[in-house]
Amino acid sequence: MIHSIAQKEFVSTLRDRRFVVLSGLVLALLLAATLVGRASYRSLQQERELAQGTVNEQFRNQPARHPHRVAHYGSFAFRPKSGLSLLDAGVDTYTGSVVYLEAHQQNSVNFSQAQQSGSLIRFGEMTVAFVLQLLVPLLIIFLCFGAFTQERETGMLKLLLSQGVSLRQVAWGKIRGLSQAVALVVAPALGLAAALLFTGEEFAAGPDLLLRLLLFGLSYALYFFLFVVGSVVVSARQASSRAALVTLLGLWILGCIILPKATANLGASLYPTTTKAQMDAQVHEQAQHGINGHDPHDQRAAALKAALLKQYGVDSEEKLPVSVAGLQMAAGEAYSAKVYQQHFAALNATYQRQNRLSDWAGLLNPYQAIRPLSMGLAGSDFAHYVHFQQAAEAYRYMLVQRLNHLQAGMGYGDKERRLDARTWRELPVFAYHAPTLGWAWPHLLLPLAALLLWGVGLSWLGLRLISTTSVT
Repeated sequence: MIHSIAQKEFVSTLRDRRFVVLSGLVLALLLAATLVGRASYRSLQQERELAQGTVNEQFRNQPARHPHRVAHYGSFAFRPKSGLSLLDAGVDTYTGSVVYLEAHQQNSVNFSQAQQSGSLIRFGEMTVAFVLQLLVPLLIIFLCFGAFTQERETGMLKLLLSQGVSLRQVAWGKIRGLSQAVALVVAPALGLAAALLFTGEEFAAGPDLLLRLLLFGLSYALYFFLFVVGSVVVSARQASSRAALVTLLGLWILGCIILPKATANLGASLYPTTTKAQMDAQVHEQAQHGINGHDPHDQRAAALKAALLKQYGVDSEEKLPVSVAGLQMAAGEAYSAKVYQQHFAALNATYQRQNRLSDWAGLLNPYQAIRPLSMGLAGSDFAHYVHFQQAAEAYRYMLVQRLNHLQAGMGYGDKERRLDARTWRELPVFAYHAPTLGWAWPHLLLPLAALLLWGVGLSWLGLRLISTTSVT
C-alpha cells in the first residue's frame, strides 16, 4: 500500500503545474550554477598555476647573489582550488589565495575574490551549494505543505483510512513519493557535476574526489529528506493548507536566515579576535626578545658569537670556519618564526571556537549542520584554509633556514661574496598537496552526527505525531 500511495503522490506531483514551474526554475539554476562554477574553477585554477609556475621560474633563475638577499627576495605561494569547490566555494571567496614568503616575517594569505568583487558579494554567490541549501528546501515546502491538509479538505484522507491504511503508512507513502520528485530535480545537476569532475582534464580525479562527491550527494539527500518529513509532519498537524504554508515558511526563515546570522554574531561576541594592527604590535614587541641578526650590537647576537669562538677554540671572528652572521640569522629566524606561529595559532584557535559554536548549533538547526559538512567535503572550509596556511609557512621557514645555513657555510667575509646562480635551481619550489578526506574527517563528525540525529529524531517523533493527528 505504501508503494501505491508513493506512486500516486509522485504522479500527482509531476502533473502539478506548481511543480513544473518551480522545479524547472530550480533545475535551471542548479545547472547554470554548475556550469558557472566549472568555468570559474577553470579560470582561477589556470591563473594560479600560471602564477605559481612564473614565480617558481623567477626564483630559480636569479643571478649570482648573497643568500640573505635571496631570502629577502622571497617567493609566493598560491593556493590551488579543490575540485569540489565548483559546487561549494565555502570560505575560499573571503580567505585569500596567495601569501608572500620572505625572511623574518610570516604574512597572512591575501587577495581574496571578495576584495575584487562589488558590494553584491555580501548577499552570497550563486553556487550549487547555495541552491541546494536554500532554494531546494523552498521548493520542497511549496510541494509538501498540502500533503495532508488537501487530503483532509477533500475527504480523501477518510477514504484512505477506510481501506485499512494507517496514518503512518499514508505519511511514509507521501514522503517516498515526494522524495522521488525532489530527486528528479536535483539528480541531473549532480550528475552533470560528476561528469565534469571525472572527464575534465583540469580536475585531479581520483578515489578521494569520488568519495567526497559520494558523501556530498548523500549528505544533501539526507538534508532534503529532513525537509520532506518536516513538511509532511507540519501539514498533518495544521488545520489548513494556508496555516501549514505560513508555518513552514516561518521555520525556513528562522533556520536558514535568522539563526545562522545570530550564531555568527554570538560567536564573534563570545570569542573576539584581535585586529591586524594589534597583532603586529604584539609580534614586534615579543620578537625583540630574540636575536636580531641585523644588529651587530645586539647582546644576544654577541653572546652567540662568543659561544662560537669558544666552541671552535679561536680568539677572533676571522678565524671561524663559519659565518657568524649566517648563524645569527638562523637563530633569529627560529625565534621570530616561533613568535609568529604562537600568534597565528591563537588567532586560528579563536576562529575555530567561533566556527565550533556554529557547528554545535547544527543540533538545533539542520541548515547549520549541512553547511560546514558541505564546505568540508568540498575542501573549501576554514580547516582546509589553515592547512594551506601552515604548509606555506613550513615551506617559508625551510627555505629561509636553508639559505641562512648556506650563508653560514660561506665563512668569514661572506658579505663580499656571492653564490653561483645554479645554487637557486637546486632549492625546492613550493608545491601544495591538498589533504585527503581522512585528514578532514574529524572536522566533519559533529555536523554529520547532527544531521543524522535530525534524520532519526524527526522520523521517529514526526511519525508519532502524525499517528495521533485528527482526520477531520
